[in-house]
Parts: sequence; C-alpha cells; structure tokens
Amino acid sequence: MRTTILFGGPSRERLVAVGSAQSLTRELPDADLWFWAPDGQVYVASQAALLGHDRPFELDLPTEGAPIGDIEAALDVAAREDRVLLLSLHGGFSEDGGLQALCEARGVAFTGSGAEASRLAFGKVLAKEIVAKAGVSAPETIDLADAEVALAKYGRLIAKPAEDGSSYGLIFVDAPADLETVAEAAKTLAYVIEPFVTGPEATCGILEQDGELIALPPVEIRPSAGKFDYKSKYLAKDTLEICPATFAPEINAAIQDQALKAHRALGCRGYSRTDFIVSEHGLVYLETNTLPGLTASSLYPKALKAQGIEIATFLKGQLALAEARAKQAATAA
Repeated sequence: MRTTILFGGPSRERLVAVGSAQSLTRELPDADLWFWAPDGQVYVASQAALLGHDRPFELDLPTEGAPIGDIEAALDVAAREDRVLLLSLHGGFSEDGGLQALCEARGVAFTGSGAEASRLAFGKVLAKEIVAKAGVSAPETIDLADAEVALAKYGRLIAKPAEDGSSYGLIFVDAPADLETVAEAAKTLAYVIEPFVTGPEATCGILEQDGELIALPPVEIRPSAGKFDYKSKYLAKDTLEICPATFAPEINAAIQDQALKAHRALGCRGYSRTDFIVSEHGLVYLETNTLPGLTASSLYPKALKAQGIEIATFLKGQLALAEARAKQAATAA
C-alpha cells in the first residue's frame, strides 16, 4: 500500500495536526503528504512547504499544492490507489468517528481507532461512564443548573468543552461570576463541568504491538503557571514533562493499569493516551485520546522513547496494523 500522511483537518486542533505531520514526515520521508486545509479541501503538499512552516502552533499552513477535492473525494482517491492513511489529525470530525466511518465505508486503511471507539472516546461524558464501568475512577459530572451549589460544596470547579482536546477552552471556576462565563461559552459549545481536583497531572500511552497491548511509562506533567492549557502545552518554555514519571512505583503501576482498562473499555486500537489527575485520594480520569499528538513536543513520543521504541518503528507498526485490519474487513465483507 502507498503510505499517505493525511494532516490538518477542519477542527481548531488543525494547528497541532500540522505540527504532528512535520514530525511524521521527518520519520517517513517517502510518504505522500495530503493537507486537509481550513477551506475543507484536500491538497497535495510538499515536504519543503510543510517543514518550512516554522510557527505551526500559531499560524495555518498555506496551501500550495494541487487540489484533490473535498475529504470524501480524497478518500475515494485513496481507495482507488490502495493508499494507507497515516492520520495526523486531531479533534472534531477527524477524531469523533466521522472520518473513520467514511474510511471504513470505502475500505480505506487508516491508523488509529475505528469509528465506534473514536465516537465513544470523543464525548467526555459518555467516555467517563464507559470507563467507570471498567473500574476506572472517573469524576462526577455537574449540571450547569447545579453548578453554584457544587461550587459551594467543592470550592472550585473546572469546565471544559465536552468534545474538544489540546486543552482548548478550559474555564477555571473559582467564583460564581465564573459560572456566567461558562454559561455564555455553553451557548455555542457543549461544556462538561466537574469538581476541580488538586494534584499533578499524568498521562499514559497504550501501544498495540505484536498482538499485545503495552502500557508505556507514564508521563508526569508540571505545567507552566500551574495550568496545562494550550499555551503551556505548545508555546511555554517552562512546562516540564517528565518520563518516566517520578510518582511512587505503585502509583505508576495504577496509572498504567487504568489506562489499559480505559483503552479496552472504549474499544481503542493501535494506540491511545489517557490522562489523569494524581490526587491525594487516588487517580482521577480525565479523558482518552484516540489520536494523541505526535509533535516533537508531544507526550506520546516521550513515552515511546522511554520505552526504547523509535518513532519510525512505531509508525511502521501502526501502518502494518492498519493494512491488516483493512484486509480483514474486506475479507469479512
């Protein structure tokens, strides 16, 4: 199959996706590049243009290659030309199962989880319900109408988009006035409200390799200014991401165990990354990412490195899995 890095996408996480694609093309320089641009069209991209874009987390990549068509037309081309898609996409239709369903309908091989697992993991409220049944410690979901009472009870709340990643749109609720900000934001975007849990953040990647699931070494996150938002993730210089994490061995083991449970419960495949708060009362589940970032500064590559796995080896393994599953699906049909 012909390897093609499909990157960009329609969501506001497309900037991170371009950053991931820069890392991927360095590892797989022979792969074709298809840029799913903000205008909804897919274009052939060049390595020179992609690698020459020096502010990927702040500015959109200019389009400069030949147009292929919209995403469905591009997937039709991928099916005809027997391409396997290495997905460098994050958020929205790219990660909520929509794109994956289009690929599956056409028999196009693609990396990452399938449509159903992507849909389940992408909705934070539904994902919490599913993983909680598997024994993962998930936080309470608070209705906006009950938020003022909950604020008095817990002292602090956190509000975040119900279907978004890259730490976009976080609202820290410290006073009743902050609830007005949440209510206003919720008019245009679904939000989930939870008790604010104090403690360091951690994340754990899961890797499917040789028919087995491997829990990678957890990453400990010490964010800039105490908040792990988009700025501290991708732009700040003083955020610390420590891998392997310095937590006690039993805590690291618990993080790995719960990440595995979340991966399995949601039906993820290939790879995933699950985020937690390490509170004084134990782990608190935040979310599972089915297409975690693969930029030079992303967390999943740090965990691979700590495990002794080269990025190129990881990518080739994921492409092989994608091809095998596409062939299996075709045979079953």
